[in-house]
This record gives sequence, C-alpha cells and structure tokens, in this order.
Amino acid sequence: MVQRPPSPVAGADPTRGGAEPAVSHVIAPDPCHRRQRVQAALKDRAASFPSNSRWGYCSTNLCRGPAGTGRQEREAPAFQTHPEKLKSQIRNRSINGPIFRKIVDRIDDNKDGYLTTEELKNWIKRVQKRYIYENVAKVWKDYDLNKDNKIAWEEYKQATYGYYLENPEEFQDATDQHSFKKMLPRDERRFKTADLDGDLAATREEFTAFLHPEEFEHMKNIVVLETLEDIDKNEDGFVDQDEYIADMFANEEGGPEPDWVITEREQFSDFRDLNKDGKMDKEEIQHWILPQDYDHALAEARHLVYESDVDKDQKLTKEEVLDNWNMFVGSQATNYGEDLTRNHDEL
Repeated sequence: MVQRPPSPVAGADPTRGGAEPAVSHVIAPDPCHRRQRVQAALKDRAASFPSNSRWGYCSTNLCRGPAGTGRQEREAPAFQTHPEKLKSQIRNRSINGPIFRKIVDRIDDNKDGYLTTEELKNWIKRVQKRYIYENVAKVWKDYDLNKDNKIAWEEYKQATYGYYLENPEEFQDATDQHSFKKMLPRDERRFKTADLDGDLAATREEFTAFLHPEEFEHMKNIVVLETLEDIDKNEDGFVDQDEYIADMFANEEGGPEPDWVITEREQFSDFRDLNKDGKMDKEEIQHWILPQDYDHALAEARHLVYESDVDKDQKLTKEEVLDNWNMFVGSQATNYGEDLTRNHDEL
C-alpha cells in the first residue's frame, strides 16, 4: 500500500481487506446474485488494491479508502474490544498469549532478549512483504480461470467486469455506469504497465505489481497518476489546496475547520507545494506519497521503541513490549493484530 509520511500526527492503521471480484460468467450463478456482486465490487473492490490507500499513517481509525471515496472507517479487530482481558490472556500465556510471545521471540533476531529498532524495522518489512504475497495468493484463483498459472488481461476483465459488459442495461444508476467506465480503462492501463514482457498475461510477479504497484519501481508513475486522478476534481492536471483537503475532510456542516485541517493546509503550503505555485504537479505528488527519503518501516519501528522504552536504553525488553501491548497490536509488527489469530507456523 502507498504509505506517506505522517501529517500531522503519527499512528498506523491502513485500510486493508480482501474483497472478492465480480463473479465470472464461467461460474454462472443466477443473474440477480451476479448483479449484486458486481455492484458490491464498485464499493469494495479497492480492498484488493491497497495501493489506493494514501493514508499510511492515521491519527484515528479513519483511513484512505477506495479510489475517489474519501475516508473510510476500519472496523476494529474483535480482540481489541476487550483490552484488559487480552492483556491478562497474554500474561497468562493463554489463547493469544503464546502467539504474541512467539512474535516477540521472532523479532528478537539475535536472541539476546531485547528488541532493537533495527530488528523491529526488519520484522515490519517482513510482515509487509508477507501480506502482499498472501494477498496475491488469496485472489489468484479468482482470476486464473483457465488454470495455466498466468492471468491474462481478458481473464481479469471477464472476472471483474464480465457481467457489466454483458448486461449494461441493468446498470441504470449513473454513478455505477461512471465508475465502471472509469475503472475498466484504468485497470487496463495498470495491467499493461505491470506486464513487462507485453504478452497481456501476468505472471505472479507481474500480477503482484498490478495489485501492489507501490512496491515496484516501474509502477510508480501509475501510482502517482492514479492519485492525481482521484483527487483532481476539476481535472486541470494538478492538485490544489482545496482538492488536497477535500480528499480527507468534507465540511458538510459548513462550520469552522478543525485544527488538524488547518494544520494540513499549512502542511500543503509548507511541504507539499514545493515550488509555491499553489498546487501540486505530478513530481510534487510523488514526493508526497512516495518520498525517497522516508522509510515507513523504520519510522514505525522508532515510534514503537520511543513509546515503549521505559528505561530509555534504546531497546525493548519483553516486559516493556507486554506493558505496551496495545501499541504493538495496532502496528504492522503484529499485522495490526491479525497475526494474533495465526498458528505458530504461519508467522
């Protein structure tokens, strides 16, 4: 996922998920069900494309959602709803306790009993990479319709848009029609950019680049272009300050803007608009969402150590981690808590 530097407050909670694509005509369920699936894909599809999330850090549980839909609320994991019970379970080595301790042991690469910033950074990068490849594996079978271990553009198009293309008359809603007409050529452009050998059939690595373009150097222009298209509402090829703010805040009540929005306006003027012309061009957008001098994993590791290091020795004991367990459950170190539900051998 695209993860930009925190502004103005550091936290961590990118929207993630695994929405299913629209069902292919090869499977041929009943038409009513298929239409519902296709319409649901308009709302949920971007969960399979975390790269559309530009909110790598969120000060609340509100994060950047699907392209063009603004902010979405991410439902808190069930195990976060009873924090004291979970803390007791971890201490007592029951239920999630062994998993949590297993994760801590795995992070401690040199087995000296301490977690350093470097060890945390390396672990977070490992979790990021594992999530990406697990995500690809999860959806692969939905698109590789002929089971040849490649996903052709026609297979992907049929699986995702087949019902709409075959039955356009059933999509009378103007918003649905506009979304499909925008999404299809956009997906094709992204697919062809990921398809390095130009055979219109994606290998696993090429399909990974398609789903997670922010992880691949040759896909960065696509990430920037899609970001621009999402935010640039007047379609002048730039992102001005109001468009930048509208992407994260809708002042529906017409009252005064909250302090964090005022801070974001200052951030735009001071740090986003590098040439001070009142708007961001593609180069400035890339500097914003894909900064070369920013390492998200290192920033998160430093944040975890800073918040948990009681004796300020620049490293964490297991007890310091346990005492601040909620910080780790809400971070990529535990895959935002999801790893607490895994078996030992899945970590």
